[in-house]
Amino acid sequence: MKTRLLHVRANVKDLEGAVKWYEDVLGYTVVASWPPENPNYVHFEHEGGAMFELMEHDNYPSPGRFNFYVDDVDALWEKLKDKVDVAEKLLSTPYGSRKFTILDIDGNELGFVQDNQGE
Repeated sequence: MKTRLLHVRANVKDLEGAVKWYEDVLGYTVVASWPPENPNYVHFEHEGGAMFELMEHDNYPSPGRFNFYVDDVDALWEKLKDKVDVAEKLLSTPYGSRKFTILDIDGNELGFVQDNQGE
C-alpha cells in the first residue's frame, strides 16, 4: 500500500495555551479551526509541507493522529474495515475529502484520506 504522510495532529490539554506557544515561539499561523461554533481543533499553515494540527482532546496525552493520503480510500476501506478497530467509518467531509480512521494495537489513530479538492 503506497501512502503519503501529509498530516500530523498532536493532542493537547489546553488548546488556547498550545496555540499561543506555537504562534509565539515557533511563528506558526493558524489558518483554520473546527468546529466553527466551539473550536477544539486548529490547523496551522503548511506552505506545501506536512499539515500540522492541534486538538484539545479528552485522551491527552495520547499520541495523536497520523493521516496517510491514498489514491483509492474506498478500496482500502473495503479491505480493512472488518480487520481493524474502526474509530471513524468512511465518510465524505465538508472540506472535499473522503476518509476513515482506525486504531492500531496501541490505540494510535491512523487516518486514511483521499483528497478530492482538485477533482
